Amino acid sequence: MSAEALTPIRRALISVSDKSGLAELGRFLAARGVEILSTGGSARALAEADVAVIEVSAHTGFPEIMDGRVKTLHPKVHGGILARRDLASHRAALTEHGIAAIDLVVVNLYPFEATLASGADAATCIENIDIGGPALIRAAAKNHAFVTVVVDPADYPRLIDEMKAGKGATTPDFRTQLAARAFGRTGAYDAVISGWFSAELNEPFPPHVAFGGERRQVMRYGENPHQEAAFYVTGENRPGVATAEQVQGKELSFNNLGDTDAAFELVAEFTDGPACAIIKHTNPCGVACAPSLADAYAKALACDTESAFGGIVAVNQRLDAATAADIAKLFCEVVIAPGAEDGALKALAKKKDLRVLLTGAMPDPAAAGMTLRSLSGGFLLQGRDHALTDGEPRVVTKRSPTEAELVDLRFAYTVAKHVKSNAIVYAKDRATVGVGAGQMSRINSSRIAAWKADDAARIAGDSESWTKGSVVASDAFFPFADGLLAAAEAGATAVIQPGGSIRDEEVIKAADDAGLAMVFTGMRHFRH
Repeated sequence: MSAEALTPIRRALISVSDKSGLAELGRFLAARGVEILSTGGSARALAEADVAVIEVSAHTGFPEIMDGRVKTLHPKVHGGILARRDLASHRAALTEHGIAAIDLVVVNLYPFEATLASGADAATCIENIDIGGPALIRAAAKNHAFVTVVVDPADYPRLIDEMKAGKGATTPDFRTQLAARAFGRTGAYDAVISGWFSAELNEPFPPHVAFGGERRQVMRYGENPHQEAAFYVTGENRPGVATAEQVQGKELSFNNLGDTDAAFELVAEFTDGPACAIIKHTNPCGVACAPSLADAYAKALACDTESAFGGIVAVNQRLDAATAADIAKLFCEVVIAPGAEDGALKALAKKKDLRVLLTGAMPDPAAAGMTLRSLSGGFLLQGRDHALTDGEPRVVTKRSPTEAELVDLRFAYTVAKHVKSNAIVYAKDRATVGVGAGQMSRINSSRIAAWKADDAARIAGDSESWTKGSVVASDAFFPFADGLLAAAEAGATAVIQPGGSIRDEEVIKAADDAGLAMVFTGMRHFRH
């Protein structure tokens, strides 16, 4: 470590909302002879830890005013931080105005994110928008050639180790690293505030939009081993993979996270009883509702036992021991549930590498929100697909669906909403029996779904395809009658689709000729 590269810390400004580790840091700095300036609660906490502090108001000669809104916004503070030590004119200004240089700024911000998550009213949220904190952080980060800035208590040990190694000083590399973290923190903080204002104003697409996140995990790699990746959380108060507690298993991978999110968002659609979804590559292998979770899991698994291998299992209720014991017989990557019995955790613990996530609650499938997709040089922002149909489905054929068919049609269409386009889903007794996903033509999705249903029946030992007597859902309209006719040939008795094709009349006539009942939802569910 070059002596010329070191910048000694002689004076520090500490003003923190999160007091974690503050006493230990204060004692360390004081023991090294660092003069500590501080404000309000931070000064009191340090004094209670027997750390000598100078109140900022005493340092500036100006009291805190306006209920603490103005306390550090003063030339004696910002001049001390922003002065370039290598410029004679800046050193002269410090001397002329009696400004002491500040070498270390330790600041974390008012808890706006936590205040927002608590459901506080607008006035409370406004009061928790920090002004002085971001100004101090940005000033110190800008002048990181001479000033060290710390915004996260997790970095206190690094600061202490750095100062020990440098005999009370820090290196340029260290200061640069912390400056980058500082700007990242203020940027993310402002993004949350901006997003809140947009929501308050009901302006989801403002002229400028910012997104922020906190890094949760650096992944071993991304979708493929040659791609780097990390997982960030935004603080959105929505139960799911980003808020879950991992209670066992290996570290989650990039693909695990995407698949698990898809599985949990799908199973959350079913709120009237036990449901299970098994996902592979973000598409459902099988989905079912049943009187018990064990039955729902068995029916979901039966839809495609082959693809379920190495998949993700999601349930919408507290996981019981019996269901967990059945799941443990399958090689799967992740199990996610709102909760789990002790017996269930014990059963899953036999698979030590299996990742088990507990969320504490289910997300609201009808809640609005935003989704983001990156493009080269930009991104697409859209509202979450939080509806299913545009009013009640409209019967368009001569034959109306039976009550049992209507139940299955709604189930199948709900699943189709979560299948990559072009999507075709066959279902019977509120369980998928065949899924066709991601094909370039809808007719091929129909054929693949029917083929998979035939295969599932064969594996189960049934002589008749499971599409016989089933219903079929399409995420978008049938552009030609061929896709619908493929479903009829497979034995489906009823169809649900958005409608809206210029050939709707032709498709309706084909359904009538085949004796099918068909309903239009008026709402498409492309998922690319």
